[in-house]
Amino acid sequence: MRPLPIRATMRRLTKPAPILVAALCVFSHSGTLAQDRGTLSPKPLPPLARPDDPSTPAKELFGRKADAAPLAARAIGFYSRGCVAGATALPIDGETWQVMRLSRNRNWGHPALVSFLERFAKKAPEVGWNGLLVGDMAQPRGGPMLTGHASHQIGLDADIWLTPMPDRTLSRREREEMSATNVVAENRLDVDPAVWTQAHFAIIRAAARERDVQRIFVNAAIKKAMCRSAGGDRAWLSKVRPMWGHNYHFHIRLACPRGEDGCSDQDPVPAGDGCDASLDWWFSDAVLNPPKPTKPAKPKPPMTMAQLPPECRQVLVAK
Repeated sequence: MRPLPIRATMRRLTKPAPILVAALCVFSHSGTLAQDRGTLSPKPLPPLARPDDPSTPAKELFGRKADAAPLAARAIGFYSRGCVAGATALPIDGETWQVMRLSRNRNWGHPALVSFLERFAKKAPEVGWNGLLVGDMAQPRGGPMLTGHASHQIGLDADIWLTPMPDRTLSRREREEMSATNVVAENRLDVDPAVWTQAHFAIIRAAARERDVQRIFVNAAIKKAMCRSAGGDRAWLSKVRPMWGHNYHFHIRLACPRGEDGCSDQDPVPAGDGCDASLDWWFSDAVLNPPKPTKPAKPKPPMTMAQLPPECRQVLVAK
């Protein structure tokens, strides 16, 4: 049987088999996460011995690009298999946002994402959220990352910490070392009432109501809390999707910008508010206590340039 392309796999992955659940749970808690520390002294990566070798992982190539491709802005490919041309950097400080983990150099995105974050951040105080602490967006040219995310490749994804911005400018050390806030209870069955607030609910709801937002990924416990507090206005809830991890941040995904035919949108969200049996599944033993695999899962080979859209090669080499 021919393997499904990654996009088709994501469409169909609603209730994976227990072994796959275990593997995905491990993946979602590995790599670079919101709470992982950065460094005050980032060091450049050593040059690759054979950058033109077709077997060289694409993440090694894109992870070494420190600036954007000087091309017309375009999101190319799918969120987990693509790149971005003409990206811009979100300024590290705004009146209602601050960028975290500066050493990662992941505050880049399609201009549509940067413009959205600047607009949305201004609305945050209106719903009782002081301002946004912005985590990972994309690398300067998008593409696969050396650590962490499988998505964030086309410059239309951004992580927002579940910690409101303080009333002062954070120091560089704080931006690299302070932890995001975990709002999920230790048993993972609900949010922690000592941490979760109405303001958390309000900022996620405000993001979901934005027209350009395609999906918002949160921990299932957060989705449960959103369902409980939504009241009669529930149309926006369909955009809030449960996903492994995401207990320290929520993940905003924008739809492809209009007119960019090379950008592949994710399928529309399912009908309904998502507060049904599909949500209950996330709190089942199959998810919370999956059986241990009888043998370690074989690591997937890293993505190469041949697996990305052909235009990504031009993005990679543009000067």
